[in-house]
Amino acid sequence: MDMLLMLLLMSFSILPLSVSSSAAASGDAFIGINIGPDVSNMPSPKDIVALLKAQSIQHIRLFDANQALLLALAKTGISVTISVPNDQLLGIGQSNATAANWVNRNVIAHVPATNITSIAVGSDVLTTLANAAPVLVSALKFIQSALVAANLDQKIKVSTPYSSSIIVGSFPPSQANFNRTWNQQVTVPLLKFLQSTGSYFMLNVYPYYDYMQSDGRIPLDYALFRQLPPNKEAVDSNTLLHYTNVFDAVVDAAYFAMSDLNFTNIPIVVTETGWPSKGDSSEPDATVDNANTYNSNLIKHVLNNTGTPKHPGIAVSTYIYELYNEDLRSGPESEKNWGLFYANGEPVYTLHLTGAGTLFANDTTNQTFCVTKSNDDPKMLQAALDWACGPGKVDCSPLLQGQPCYEPNNVVAHAAYAFNAYYQKMAKSAGTCDFKGVATITTTDPSHGSCIFPGSNGKNGTRINGTLLAPSNSSSSGCFSQYYYKGGSFTSSLILVVLFLSALVM
Repeated sequence: MDMLLMLLLMSFSILPLSVSSSAAASGDAFIGINIGPDVSNMPSPKDIVALLKAQSIQHIRLFDANQALLLALAKTGISVTISVPNDQLLGIGQSNATAANWVNRNVIAHVPATNITSIAVGSDVLTTLANAAPVLVSALKFIQSALVAANLDQKIKVSTPYSSSIIVGSFPPSQANFNRTWNQQVTVPLLKFLQSTGSYFMLNVYPYYDYMQSDGRIPLDYALFRQLPPNKEAVDSNTLLHYTNVFDAVVDAAYFAMSDLNFTNIPIVVTETGWPSKGDSSEPDATVDNANTYNSNLIKHVLNNTGTPKHPGIAVSTYIYELYNEDLRSGPESEKNWGLFYANGEPVYTLHLTGAGTLFANDTTNQTFCVTKSNDDPKMLQAALDWACGPGKVDCSPLLQGQPCYEPNNVVAHAAYAFNAYYQKMAKSAGTCDFKGVATITTTDPSHGSCIFPGSNGKNGTRINGTLLAPSNSSSSGCFSQYYYKGGSFTSSLILVVLFLSALVM
């Protein structure tokens, strides 16, 4: 980005342009989220869908067409963008039959139960897989032809995400243009395709990288959507439009670059944007606070339907990168830390939102519970259960025979109740859902029948005095008493003794 010129153009002589907050004619903007695959402990499709529902996320983008997840998304109403991975692009771009088979397997097999609304063909192809660029538009056309044959072309749109780095001279936005190397071979045919099919231009926007690569020329506040005084706003000297953040400037640069090629009516959807919450020593601004600030401000900015200075009031729907931290990604530490959640469902940070409806509730931990992991060692579960109902001072009376949570009478079910009771009692503090690795956080309410788990229906626990944490891999279990199951019978008398002794020491 030519950000040096941007600073030279900053001015305070003109009042900020007022923008409309009305919804765009094409509908209100939405916030979606990307789900990357490079997670070592990837939650099950069922748990992923449960998290999406708990956070009221109605739009997602996958980097492939994961069959199990597409099945789990059936009948949820969640809008899904699936992707042709870059490593499949050459085959699809050179064979209509290969494209048709891909659509049959990944689209027709799942609709209408799964609400697939768009297909991203490749991603950042011009900047990451240049050898596939010559067949990129052919791949889109072949996919489109398969959708037309299945009478799905009006429901499902086809496009390809462009990296914003393909835009040259992006400030001032009015002077932006696409890298001319690709114009006649790729970009112009792509824009003609998008225009003729009523699709949209997919754009990946990363103010974090723009900021990091600017050598201090871009203020951090400008990258994070923080409010700027009028004399600090960037002004496009050609249009006199004021820019208060990098995101809007990049989106408008794309609009102007399309105009430079005589395309003026193609909408933009931002398919990736976000901010990392952790980085290595060379990335001091990859912090939880900055990630929270960027994504919180982004969500409010998009959902306000303010559009951009060039197109006020025109929706710019946006997908946050990403749902989970991808710990398997290579590169600097920041590459592993773009997620809003850890793989166990615990939020990386709590978004600061107002006016965003139910999307990403202010307290993203409101609907989390602590339960047993599947297929864990019964002896380890037993020891952890002993601790929770002993030194952990959990009220285990609902587990007594004849009480609501006695059934099912096994160590997995009873430990789940005790783990969650402790987790809620400790106000869901970090480290209180571990129990030597046999517990995990879930957004699915584990209550069943008349057994209501603490934290369900707003019955959240409160923090107790002290700093007692559930036993983790680095601490001893502190086993207080023995709970055991023989022939499926839970020894209730031992629970009574434990409860009695616990009462004496509380």
